[in-house]
Amino acid sequence: MRTEAEPHEEAEPQRGFTFPSALTVLALVTLLVWAVAFFVPSGSYDRDADGAPVQGTYHREPSGLGLADRFTDLFLSPVNGLYGVRDTRTGRIGPDLTGELFGAAGVFFFVLTIGAFITVVFATGAMDRGIGRLAHRLRDRGVLLIVGVMLVFSLLGTVEGFAEETLGFYGLVVPLMLALGYDRMVAIGTIVLGAGIGVLCSTVNPFATGVASSAADVSLGDGIALRALMWVVLTAVTVGYVVRYARRVRDHPERSLSGYRPGDREQAAVREDAAEPPPLTGLHVLVLVTVALVFAFMIFSVIPWSGALTGDAEAAPYGWELGWSFPRLAALFLCAAILVGVLTRMGEQRFTSTFVRGVGEFVPPALVIVLARGVTAIMNNAKITDTLLHSIEGAVTGVPSALFTVMIYVVNLPLAFLIPSTSGHATLAMPVLAPLADFAGVSRAVVVTAWQAASGWMNLWVPTSAVIMGGISLAKVGYDRYLRFALPLLGLLALLITGFLALGAVLT
Repeated sequence: MRTEAEPHEEAEPQRGFTFPSALTVLALVTLLVWAVAFFVPSGSYDRDADGAPVQGTYHREPSGLGLADRFTDLFLSPVNGLYGVRDTRTGRIGPDLTGELFGAAGVFFFVLTIGAFITVVFATGAMDRGIGRLAHRLRDRGVLLIVGVMLVFSLLGTVEGFAEETLGFYGLVVPLMLALGYDRMVAIGTIVLGAGIGVLCSTVNPFATGVASSAADVSLGDGIALRALMWVVLTAVTVGYVVRYARRVRDHPERSLSGYRPGDREQAAVREDAAEPPPLTGLHVLVLVTVALVFAFMIFSVIPWSGALTGDAEAAPYGWELGWSFPRLAALFLCAAILVGVLTRMGEQRFTSTFVRGVGEFVPPALVIVLARGVTAIMNNAKITDTLLHSIEGAVTGVPSALFTVMIYVVNLPLAFLIPSTSGHATLAMPVLAPLADFAGVSRAVVVTAWQAASGWMNLWVPTSAVIMGGISLAKVGYDRYLRFALPLLGLLALLITGFLALGAVLT
């Protein structure tokens, strides 16, 4: 019988059932919701001045939709998801009505522009070389290397949803960890858990917190103090977990959970000969500083400073507050991408091709948002959204706020499995979950935090995540072995998350 410490080759995974993409899942959800709307009674709540439902005022109300109208809603659902307009008189959503924009056009364009910005930044080589230089400098200090890389990835995750981009670093980090006497699981933990815990605790991540806040009708900066505290504590716990395993496996290689492939152990003898990456140029430093300033300005522009500094959510904004939303943030990243292109002298052809490629790569998550918003439009026109709220109203009425937020977290776990796209999950779930916070007397921002924590926790291990499956494939480690490694941490994180959510609900 082979022991875990003995060299082994990972078997090629058998190709069987492949879980459908987020776009396919949402297309099926659209059809399902449309069909269910035929059987769910229509109704509505009275609304207050802010448009929030008033508890206890639900009443049955005919939708007024004929069969042709329902087919029209299904046909137009993606269009309504992008630029549907809510009629000020009837509340109906359609592309040719008069009223306020219901569709996710602002968020859609924002996702495309930030995708273009990130792609342009990576095309300069500054991000890759910066992380490569960090890894090389700490190559003889293994623990510092793990801590440094995880902190960088976690910071990028909490600010801009750094996840799929980590797949490009396995070719660098895996050999480094083996050269330092660790195993391949340490490399996976450093990359996957480093970035993943940042995304889980997203402070201003536009693809998670931003989209969810927009769907919940709250500011991106609402609840940032709780999320920042979560990020500090959960990142420290996760880094400590990986470091503890790394030290154990270096001192006792036979306790490796990933095992060793032929040649892995021999790489530890050549770490002193590792070639030094090229130094950062002045332009690379300029790009990294620009990226830091852009994201710092984004954070400054969205935080409701008067409420954050006074503790009064209704406090009048200071004169210097910007209070930016997605249209202005989209313009910010559009200009920032152009600025990086100018600073690095990309040239018109290279810049435009890189910009367009970045937009193209982020079209899928942007379309997921549109499809999810289209589902909400179908529910709105059929007048079943308030019926669903009413069915849950009794369950949350009188429930302690701390328990309510934990319930929101638990409810979102299976949804995150079905829809691994954070933006699509947020757009689909928030229109129903956010009003529940009003009934329970809890801040909507806490519901956003509960949702993103559930989404982030699931995406640390679910096999529907391209980041997880792609990462373990690149590191040549079995999925079952990764689960064995991550399971204790996942349990600890779940306990800490529920504690933070309960605290946030009580404080707000």
